[in-house]
Amino acid sequence: MKKHQIILACSLIFTLLFYNQGPGINISIFGVALTLLISYFFQEKFVDRSHLILVITSILSCFAFAWYGDAASLFALALSILFLQFKTQSGELKMLQIFPLIVLNGFASVGRIFMFNQWLPERKIHNDFAKKIVAFVVIPLVFLGLFFIVYSFGSNHFSSLFTDYELDIDIPELILVVILGFYISFSFWNYWVPDTCYEYNPKLNNSFTNVSEVKNQSTFSFLDLDFERKSGEITLVLLNIMLLIFIGTYNYEQFFEVVEKANLSSDTHERVNAVIFSILMAVGVILFYFKGGFNFDEKAGTLKKLAKVWITLNAVLIISTIIKNTEYVSFYGLTYKRLGVYAFLILAVIGLVVSLQKIRRQKTNAYLFNQMIWYFYGTLLLCSYINWGNLITNYNISVNKGVEPVFLSGLNFNDDARREYFLKNNLDGNYAEINRERLIENYQNAGFLSKALYYDFLEPKKQTQD
Repeated sequence: MKKHQIILACSLIFTLLFYNQGPGINISIFGVALTLLISYFFQEKFVDRSHLILVITSILSCFAFAWYGDAASLFALALSILFLQFKTQSGELKMLQIFPLIVLNGFASVGRIFMFNQWLPERKIHNDFAKKIVAFVVIPLVFLGLFFIVYSFGSNHFSSLFTDYELDIDIPELILVVILGFYISFSFWNYWVPDTCYEYNPKLNNSFTNVSEVKNQSTFSFLDLDFERKSGEITLVLLNIMLLIFIGTYNYEQFFEVVEKANLSSDTHERVNAVIFSILMAVGVILFYFKGGFNFDEKAGTLKKLAKVWITLNAVLIISTIIKNTEYVSFYGLTYKRLGVYAFLILAVIGLVVSLQKIRRQKTNAYLFNQMIWYFYGTLLLCSYINWGNLITNYNISVNKGVEPVFLSGLNFNDDARREYFLKNNLDGNYAEINRERLIENYQNAGFLSKALYYDFLEPKKQTQD
């Protein structure tokens, strides 16, 4: 099947799925269709295990969105299928390049659609049957349509012979759906990779290819390697001392200083934000000093040891923050944001471990980003597969923290646990709960393609007994 045929077929599938429908199961079906088309037509390009893994995660993400229909599962679905397509069609490029290419093609496809010679086959028709279709059907219908428009303006009775009928079709919506489906299909199957991406790709390799050049490469033209190495040692010594002092004051304020419960929330947020910026800057320091020559410098032993101490101290800071976040949860219960803090801190620990591996194995800076993109993707998948709203609700109810009715009604996919708790404690009637039940009713009454399956399998709400 040729590229233009796949584009038109996917456009037709999109139109059938989305015309007169809201987003729901149709997105999952379209995602499964794209995954199966990639797997069938480009199976010869499936050369390693990562292709199979991406096919599995794409299908699972489609099922997750069909069940939940939320933003996390939508992002996981989109990223899984885009990763699979990029890995299959442009496997020689590093995955990091997919993000600028998505943005670039989002704009470029608008103009590239009209470059017909790049995606349509030659205009000359060799098949006799196709010639007959064009000569005996297409051309006569074009002229018939043009003259019908002219004659309709000249005679109302003539016009009424063909127009006094109503078709249950929303023409403007149909046109918009067709255009959107064609745009998405074209951008997906005929995306553009500039030559610059291929030229820049070697710079994103995990390992250095020109070790002899890198060894003697300095960061600043006005400093030779000896001065730069000594500068790095002094910098890391001072940073380690300052971080030690910060860890001491940070932990004293967290665990020994008496803080009013009313101020615990704001204090915790400020400290977590400080740690987030600290970790990002800490990784930046590693990338700055070990982007080139010092990876292979035999005299850089002290610098590497100081960098490892720096990484270890930042790990200690993260562990302290995890403990503090856990204390915060024990006071107020779980929320999406507090779970997000855990996710970021775990990713930060992984980032520090990868940074340590980068130094030990003498890898490029791109190695860190090439590895972390997959950990980020795995985190997104985990977020989309697990019912966090229900987990938060059950935990908070069990510890009797964070059980305010408006808060519980604002969580997603916790309806059975929330309804049971509200019924037991006579908490029905708040505006958030009323809006939540309306949302559930809307999903249950939606057409099949617009549904989120979770709501169809939801137990009916029990009424309060008088």
